[in-house]
Amino acid sequence: MTKLSALAITALILLQAPLAGAETPLEQRIDAALAPLFKPDWPGATVIVTRDGKPLFRKAYGLASLPEKTPMQPEMLLRIGSITKQFTAVAILQLAEQGKLALQDDVRQHLPDFPDKGQRITIEHLLQHTSGIPNYTELKAMRSLPKENVALGQVLDMFKDEALEFAPGTQHKYSNSGYFLLGMVIEKLSGKAYHEYLAQNIFEPLGMRDTAHEGNERSARRRINGYRLAGKEIVPVAEIDVKIAYAAGALVTTVDDMARWEAAVSGGKLLKPATWRQAFTACRLPQGAPCHYGYGWNIGTLAGHKMIHHGGSIPGFTAQALRLPDDQVFVAVLTNGNGGALNTQVIAYTAAAIAIGQPFPEHRPMALAPEALDAFVGTYVGAGQTRRVVRRAGDQLTLQRDGRDAVPIMAFGPDSFFMEGSLARLEFLRGADGKVRGLLVRQPGVDETALRQ
Repeated sequence: MTKLSALAITALILLQAPLAGAETPLEQRIDAALAPLFKPDWPGATVIVTRDGKPLFRKAYGLASLPEKTPMQPEMLLRIGSITKQFTAVAILQLAEQGKLALQDDVRQHLPDFPDKGQRITIEHLLQHTSGIPNYTELKAMRSLPKENVALGQVLDMFKDEALEFAPGTQHKYSNSGYFLLGMVIEKLSGKAYHEYLAQNIFEPLGMRDTAHEGNERSARRRINGYRLAGKEIVPVAEIDVKIAYAAGALVTTVDDMARWEAAVSGGKLLKPATWRQAFTACRLPQGAPCHYGYGWNIGTLAGHKMIHHGGSIPGFTAQALRLPDDQVFVAVLTNGNGGALNTQVIAYTAAAIAIGQPFPEHRPMALAPEALDAFVGTYVGAGQTRRVVRRAGDQLTLQRDGRDAVPIMAFGPDSFFMEGSLARLEFLRGADGKVRGLLVRQPGVDETALRQ
């Protein structure tokens, strides 16, 4: 019998041993990363991950009903808020392909009762949030709407006479008002109610039996309760009339139907290939101003991979859906909590990163001397004049972005910081003289550079 050398025996052992990480199935790795993000007695979420149209992961976490301790189930219906916009956009693009409208049409060509703003507002401006029409959900008049039996005209009256915030096509600012108007255009040109058009031209052809404009569900399943974080307490949300959200955010669905939707989108169904390419092309603004929005979808990156994505938030619910087209990976997360109860972006991005084999690293905080921390203190201004202010209190730095609370940031390198519960990474940029001149915010979606003032 031939004797083997010690080196040969070692090589055989290595060949027979599983590769690092390969011994743990992908489904278990995703579950291990997501499970700690939920509290057992809090609102929950349904999650699905697919690749090439085939499910990789499908699971529910948390509770559907807090008083009854009902566990969340993957097949449950939830509100998806602004993810509704991509369905509205596809309906508009279908009508465009039928020759019933052109994207460069003035909105008043189809809605002549909409007030003349003295400037041309196109269908494309509405699709890309570049119209300048104020966002009606941010207006004080929202508070005066009744809780039920709201007419579309009542919502329209809130914003139709408001002055434009900027000249159409010159800036990008998210506005639900644009998609509200697009819903009205769909009804005008199709001769059908918004919910009927979507059901007959999108949901039914794709077998999305559990998707509908809320109040028009054809499924026997019913939407579950929603909750929000109030201070440190989880409380049920007061019911709203979803007609307020309309074509900007009134749909309910399941993660399984979202997977069916993704299969149709990635498979090029419903629209011509050129139209789909147009939908996933970010808008262009004067002087190269940033815009990362197509028609109903955000255009960005995740770990260097192209990402097409959108989130949604409506009282009691948040949602996130993303696709990585080059990897053929799709993730949908639907939750029955908002107001900070759950972070759907962290859940979705974490699952997607694992699915493409690039999980987010875990950072360990390191201590820096007070004088080192002082080097980062200052105000940093980025795209759209967004301000981020870094302050020091003792051995702790905080970062405060315009309109948000200050949050602690921890160093994990000489110039690198992270925030607990966030996937964003902060890298301070130094000039040739060694002084801090800027801040690079690396985050899923779009990286952003801010210069020190």
